[in-house]
Amino acid sequence: MNWRYYNHAMIPDCAPHEEPDMSCLNDGRIWQNQKTVLFARWTTDFDCDCKTNWWYIIKDRPFDVNALKAKRRHEINKGLRYFNVRLINPSEYREELFNVQVAAFSAYPKKYRPEVNKEKFFKSVEKWNDYAAYGAFYKETDELCGYSLLKKVGNCCIDFCVQKTKPDFERYAINAALVEKILTDHDEFLSNGGYICDGSRSVNHETKFQDYLEKYFNFRKAYCSLHIKYNPKINWIIKLVYPFRTISRKLDRFGSIHKLNTVLKMEEIARGEYHE
Repeated sequence: MNWRYYNHAMIPDCAPHEEPDMSCLNDGRIWQNQKTVLFARWTTDFDCDCKTNWWYIIKDRPFDVNALKAKRRHEINKGLRYFNVRLINPSEYREELFNVQVAAFSAYPKKYRPEVNKEKFFKSVEKWNDYAAYGAFYKETDELCGYSLLKKVGNCCIDFCVQKTKPDFERYAINAALVEKILTDHDEFLSNGGYICDGSRSVNHETKFQDYLEKYFNFRKAYCSLHIKYNPKINWIIKLVYPFRTISRKLDRFGSIHKLNTVLKMEEIARGEYHE
């Protein structure tokens, strides 16, 4: 079953351009996961010609810094002046990586700020062997101030899974330094038809990182169609609350309501009823 559990949902464990095995969804096996699975989410028509309300953010061309405006080149060069970015062995930097995560999460709005558990984080680091881990070190002190994780999915897709940085160092263009190094290292991969994917449209987090990737590094939207199927145990709840979604949006400051609004927004997009 090429699906994986993520935030109470099952999503395809394959590249966005690949079709997942739908048999487990059709026969109901997907709901037998030991964790609480509320819904399954998948996409079709990857990188279609028409503009839709769901997309993946991808980079499928080699990066050319000289094609950018002077202001954006300056920002990238500033990051390179302040930081050394290199591949690291995560197990050797568990404490430093944890400190980066704590600092990054502290800047999240309370309604979706994750809980921080050092023991769980250390255990998760032990499973990072399948990822390429990049660390950004502040040149003046050699402090680890940010990291990125990437994972190869199939033959032609690299999943840009995580990027976390200490907010105090963002003014030194740490994000630019990390992304520039990643794209430079994967120049040949991009030249040979591969693409780097920063994930699908963000509906849970109030992040501008995807906009940043488009603006500074020429990532682009690969439009597609979104589909959702709910666990039969909660399907009736969605039908009940969906008509009241405009009311629930006014209560979005509450964590549990925010999570519900995230699902309702995806449902609205999947139905073709969402308008910016």
